[in-house]
Amino acid sequence: MTASFSSALLAAKEAAADQSYPQNTLYVVATPIGNLADITLRALHVLQLADTVACEDTRHTQALLRAYGIDKPSSQLLALHQHNEEEASLTVLERLQSGQRVAYVSDAGTPGISDPGARLVARIQNAGLRTLPLPGASSITTLLSAAGVQDNPSQAGFVFKGFLPHKASERAQAVQQLAQCSQAVVLLEAPHRIEALAGALAPLGERRLTVGRELTKQFESITTLSADHFARWLTESPHHCKGEFTLVLHPATSSTEAPQGLRVLQLLLEHLPVKTAVKLAADITGESRNALYTQALQLKNTDPD
Repeated sequence: MTASFSSALLAAKEAAADQSYPQNTLYVVATPIGNLADITLRALHVLQLADTVACEDTRHTQALLRAYGIDKPSSQLLALHQHNEEEASLTVLERLQSGQRVAYVSDAGTPGISDPGARLVARIQNAGLRTLPLPGASSITTLLSAAGVQDNPSQAGFVFKGFLPHKASERAQAVQQLAQCSQAVVLLEAPHRIEALAGALAPLGERRLTVGRELTKQFESITTLSADHFARWLTESPHHCKGEFTLVLHPATSSTEAPQGLRVLQLLLEHLPVKTAVKLAADITGESRNALYTQALQLKNTDPD
């Protein structure tokens, strides 16, 4: 245990110990998304206090707890992830009904936001027991705070979409819907699919996109560029494709309204070969032929003609 986290545990006890922490309660605890120092004092106190810590990966969470100097025996850790959430939720419910305090953490960030936890919370609430959330790190709000999204009354707020569909045709249809959204849109993506996402977003043209990579970690990068430049940016450095991604698609401005090329392209592809459809769509709309061609291949989910 480092001296800094030893001090943090003492500070957590001083700051949070006098507050109420009822039994028979599920504590939903946000954990850092990369930088261990982003833990809250209340989270440290509850993780020490909890009779059970339910978590996505017991090995990951055990390492996290030990980094803070919190030593929990394996019997106090319970695996609860996307593949067993329904079954493991019953175990959590039983432990709560026996009088335990149970903390739930995902591998990083706030549980229930593109991570397991929502079904667990619903089951506990349906049983009439209390859920107490402890706010903390979230890649969504972290990137939004640095994206410089400027709202006007008709574009206020943002839409959280998370991960787009894996299948190319479904992803392309999802992007078409994003093109028609007047608010900022937050997306998440894994490194092995980021190039496919970049290709899917290319038809959005000059629409501004803020790309957050490895947020809060040593090699964090936050870059704002146009959607049609994103794929090229990924090729400019081998590091650009590494790490977990959070992205903010900025609201369309008068000069970057949702492109019509995607809709025109979809109609043409129903009757014409890819290259012919792309050429006509580019001639009709004036949009980039390369971007439309990339989108056409994803819509057709096929090799080039």
